[in-house]
Amino acid sequence: MIHSVVKAAAEAEKINPLIPQWYDIVGSLICFAIILFFFWKLVLPRMKKLLDERAEAIEGNIAKADEAQHKAEALLEEYTAQLADARTEAAKIREQARNDGQKIVSEAKETATAEAARVTSSAQAQIEAERQSALVSLRGEVGSLALDLASGVIGEALTEDKKSQAIVDRFLADLEASEKAQSTEKAGTSK
Repeated sequence: MIHSVVKAAAEAEKINPLIPQWYDIVGSLICFAIILFFFWKLVLPRMKKLLDERAEAIEGNIAKADEAQHKAEALLEEYTAQLADARTEAAKIREQARNDGQKIVSEAKETATAEAARVTSSAQAQIEAERQSALVSLRGEVGSLALDLASGVIGEALTEDKKSQAIVDRFLADLEASEKAQSTEKAGTSK
């Protein structure tokens, strides 16, 4: 027994545990070749197909994004042009409205001025007519009152003839002249 132990120990010294046996190497190579074959024929083509599809999808999305960006830029340029046109048109409309407003205001002022002048002249004509009417009636009454007063002072009845009418007219003319003189005197002192 000792002998078999020594023999086994001697054989064990010949076998290096770090270097595998030839049958282990051959079995490992056969397993590796089988796994490599399945990987090469099944897994690698599927992986390549998947990566190609993914690359195509990414490239397609990039192309779509570029196309969308170009469309957006074109729409932005169009929008900017429309906005500039709209601003120009709005400025023209504002200017036209301002001009129309000024025309309307000036026409309204002219109409109001003409109407005021018409009303003023009409009122002045009416006042002058009323003044003349009052002056005529006042002359008649003053004349008859003056004759009655003169008749009472003299004690005789004076008839209303042309001579008495001339006296009354002269008296009224003198009265008007004195009133005009007083009014011009007042106007001269108030200045």
